[in-house]
Parts: sequence; structure tokens; C-alpha cells
Amino acid sequence: MASIALGQMRRRPAAFAGPAVALFLAIATVTLFGSLFAADVTTPASVREATAGPGLMVIAGAFGEIAVLVAFFVVVNALGFAVRQQHRELALLRTIAASPRQARRLVRFQVLTTTLLMAAPGWLVGVAAARRLLAELQRLGLAAPGVRVPVTPVPMLVALAAALAVGLAASAVAARRISRIAPAAALTASSTEHGRTGAPRLLAGIGVLVGGVLLLRLAATRPAEQSDKAGQAALLASLVLLIAVALTGPFTARLLAAALGAPVRALVPGAGWLADANLRGYARRMSSAVVPVALLVGLSGTMLIMTSTAEHVANPAATSVTSATDVWLRQAELALLACFAAVSTLNTLVAVTAERRREFALLRLVGATRPQLMRMLTVEAALTTAVGVLLGAAVAGAASAAFSTAVTGSPVPSVPVAACWFIVAGAALLTVPGILATGLRAVNGPAAELVGGGRD
Repeated sequence: MASIALGQMRRRPAAFAGPAVALFLAIATVTLFGSLFAADVTTPASVREATAGPGLMVIAGAFGEIAVLVAFFVVVNALGFAVRQQHRELALLRTIAASPRQARRLVRFQVLTTTLLMAAPGWLVGVAAARRLLAELQRLGLAAPGVRVPVTPVPMLVALAAALAVGLAASAVAARRISRIAPAAALTASSTEHGRTGAPRLLAGIGVLVGGVLLLRLAATRPAEQSDKAGQAALLASLVLLIAVALTGPFTARLLAAALGAPVRALVPGAGWLADANLRGYARRMSSAVVPVALLVGLSGTMLIMTSTAEHVANPAATSVTSATDVWLRQAELALLACFAAVSTLNTLVAVTAERRREFALLRLVGATRPQLMRMLTVEAALTTAVGVLLGAAVAGAASAAFSTAVTGSPVPSVPVAACWFIVAGAALLTVPGILATGLRAVNGPAAELVGGGRD
């Protein structure tokens, strides 16, 4: 199985680029904040107390908690999609007598190989980032001048172990369905998509949604003097709500696509009808594209609105939130989260579009021209962006309303309209050109050969 797994990775490197980048970011992030924890632990108390403030460990914990969770959220999304892309190959292996255990072992080997390849670059970047962040914190007076990032392998080993644990768990869940059903059914399932969201997944989504609502209530009921805790709870709630969006994605995305599809069909009759039918007919594929966009808009919007609301708070209890130092920390965290979400968006959209080469070739064989396919993709990209922005905006609105209730007593936050439009524009600039650029390459090539499976 090892040779087959490596052969698939060499034959389809683009399919593993997304998981590789996601694992690299996760390892680098855990190494970064693990190194900061190690720096605080190995520094003598007399040196740590040389500066006022909450301390390096507290700052690293508050800063890194959400960043690490988002990094692993991106890993789970990327690996799940990468395994689904291999359903056809796994199904073919099942039809030639490969057992379910062998199919799962192949996927595990791919995850293990990709993680190990990304470990060294992730460690190097994580340690360098830790030293850079520590230097910036020392410049701001948040860390003592004598604190140094120690030379220790512990943060690196913890990062590798965490990435392996999350990666193997995510791939096992994604490979479970194709490895459990009969070989003939597996081959059929690899080329079709179920029209309904499974009951276990839907129930899990509802359970996570309830957890997100409880976190929102926790954030909203924090007293004004605990505005930092309210902010952390609200940001964590936004991530939990986005996980709920990912779990219920096919169902939710289909509903929103149906609502938005009617005016699109009226405005662009030919391409609009085909794009709407594609999105609603392949809800899982659309959900894979929508979730990263919602992640980008939801987390970025939450951070921006919370920061703007905190800056407009007038009472003295919010001094720590509105200080220039805290604003810098929030901006740095926003930049890191936006980077994760942008990488996830680009990886997923490119992979989703590239895997449709056979579909585009079949449409060309029945008479569709390349310009018609590109118009269809343009409409699909616009609808994907709209659905992702709406879901992300709903999450950001709920989280920032809870935070605003805690620090101002009103659920209406201070919304930086221009900055929010910038987020929407950024999501559109990532989504539409990413889909069209990949689609332009995917619609080329000999159609008959692509439909027959001669090229991939």
C-alpha cells in the first residue's frame, strides 16, 4: 500500500498541496506558541517580573488559543476534501480485492508522509516567528527584556504529535464511508453524490450550534470589567458556529443557493440555470467551497467589529481593551487568522474546480463551448462568494453582538463599514479569480480523452 500511496501523491501533487500547506501552518503555529510557553517556563521568576502586565504565558495563551484551533480547523477541512477527491481511486482498489483496512491504511500513510514532509519547514518557521513575536512584545513592554526562546525540541515534538493526531482522525472520518460499503457500491458512490445530509452529521451540527449559542450567552453575560474574557468567549463562539456551518454545510448551502438562484436564473438565463443546478445538485462540493469563504469573512469580521466596538467604549473598565497595545495584539491576531482562512479558501477552491475536468469535458462533448463554460463558472463563483459571505456575516454579527452586549449593554456593535466591505471584496477577489483561473485550465484539453479517463 505504501507504493500505491506514494504513486497517487506523485501523480496528483495538486490534490495534496492543500493538506500540505494546512499541515505546515498548523505545525508552525503550534511550534510558535509552544516556544513562547517554553520561553516563559524556562525564564527565572525574577526576570519575568521585571515588566508589568499579564505575562508572556497569558498573552501567548489568549493569542494562540484561537489561532491553533483555526489552524487545525483548516487541516480538517483540507484533509477531508483531499480524501473525498480520492474516492474514485479508493473505489477502484476496492473492486480489485483491496480490503477496507487496506484502503484506510493507504490514506493514513499519505497523511503520515505529508505531515513528516511539512514538519521541518513548519518547525523552522514556527521558531523564527516565535522569536519575532517575542521581540515585538518586548518592544511594547509586554515581555521582559531578558526572556529568550530556548533551544528545545519539546514544542516541535508537541506540534508534530498534534498535527498527526488531528490529521489521522480527520482522514479516518473522511475515508470511513468509502471503506465500509461494498466494492461495487463504492465505485458507484465515487461518481455520484447523496442528495441529503446524513442524520449523524446533521445532529452533530445541531449539537455544535447549541454549543456556539451557549458560548455567545457566556460572552454576553460577562461584566464590563471582564471585557477581555468576553472577547475571547465571543471569538471562540464564532469558531464553534463556523464548525456548525461546516457540519450542516450541504443542507445550509443548498437552502441559500436556492434562495439566491432564482434571481440569478432570471438575470442570466442560460449560464445562471446551469450554475444553479450544479450548485444545488452537488451540495457537498459547494459546501467545501463555501466553508473557507465563511471562515474568512466570519473570523475577520468578528475581530474587526469587536476591535471597533472596544475602541468606542468610553467607560474606564475597558481601558485594557482599548489600549494601543491591545489593539496591536488584536490586529496581529486578525492578520494571522485571515492568513489561515485565505490559504484555506484558495486551496479548496482551486482543488474543487480542478477536479471537474471530466464534467467540463462531458459538457463540451454535448455541445457546450469554452466561453459558455466560463460564463457558467463565473456565475457559480459569484453564488459561492455570496453564500459564503452571508454565512460568515451571520456568524460575525452574532459574535460581535454578544461582545457588544457585554461591554456596552447594547447588542448593536460599532461596525467599521469600510473595513467590512474590504473583507467582502477580499473574499470575492480570492474566490472569483481563483475559480476562473483554475477553470480556464480545466476546460482545455481533449474532451473525449478526459471523459474516458485517459488524462487526469
